[in-house]
Amino acid sequence: MPVYLVLDNTIHDPTKYDEYKRAVPKIVAKHGGEYLARDAKFEVLAGNWNPNRIVIFKWPNRQAIEAFMSDPEYQPWKKLRESAASTNNLLLVEGL
Repeated sequence: MPVYLVLDNTIHDPTKYDEYKRAVPKIVAKHGGEYLARDAKFEVLAGNWNPNRIVIFKWPNRQAIEAFMSDPEYQPWKKLRESAASTNNLLLVEGL
């Protein structure tokens, strides 16, 4: 069953984050993930949610996300991301 990961983050260091954005898609793809939206324009249509930046991923299953997150190749990029951006909200949604 596919799963979707929705991330709302705030970038503090755009130069570092651009480096992350260039390097990580190949690691995401290696684990069967794909970006559905990134750096997209968005509009909150209802509610009080005030996201800064939205990224939406599709993964084949939860195990694929876990494999990506624990991949040794990803670890230095994860540290770079954590130094360049803050995760405000992270949501995992099971697909149909």
